[in-house]
Amino acid sequence: MSRFAILLAGPIVPNSELREALAGRRIIAADGGIEHAAALGLCPELWIGDFDSAPSELPSALHGLSIPRETFPRDKDRTDGELAIDAAKARGGRDLLLVGALGGRSDHAFSHLVIALREAEAGLTIELFDGIERALPLRPGWQDVPAAPGAQFSLLKFSDLNGLSIEGARFPLTRVDVPFASILTQSNEATGSIRIGLEGGRAVLLLQADPTRR
Repeated sequence: MSRFAILLAGPIVPNSELREALAGRRIIAADGGIEHAAALGLCPELWIGDFDSAPSELPSALHGLSIPRETFPRDKDRTDGELAIDAAKARGGRDLLLVGALGGRSDHAFSHLVIALREAEAGLTIELFDGIERALPLRPGWQDVPAAPGAQFSLLKFSDLNGLSIEGARFPLTRVDVPFASILTQSNEATGSIRIGLEGGRAVLLLQADPTRR
């Protein structure tokens, strides 16, 4: 099975939407992400990282389970999330859900977005979700994204964007070139499912899962 979820240490809301997104996925916990496994009633097949933010023992909800642990030195050139992603790929993972990758420390959230863009460009299907917000790397071409009417969304740019089109939104666009410094792509609202076309550039769609949250 190629569908994996990587549990990271950032905040989550363990609601029905997140549980549904996790259903049927193989689980790998990165460092402090083991706490989310306990909260969500999941048993990871691997617990990996340098364990600088993890509990010294398994959370009580996971006591008695046999969870292999792979330890790396704290001084390393890859994040715990990267190690977990590499472990998933080594096991055949091609569709990855990063849980606990948003919120918390801003530098960690930024690095997870960059990693997601990199892995998407390498051919993986990858999404970030914490129960409140979804983040999806955008590739050149058209991408259809399910969204509830009224859901807020933004496009976070990592370069100039060429030929950006947005359909199914309060503020649509048609083949617009958007400079990196522009905030044109911030704070839009879905009218239903969103369709995004991109001719060139790097961006991440950040979408509210629950349109009632403002």
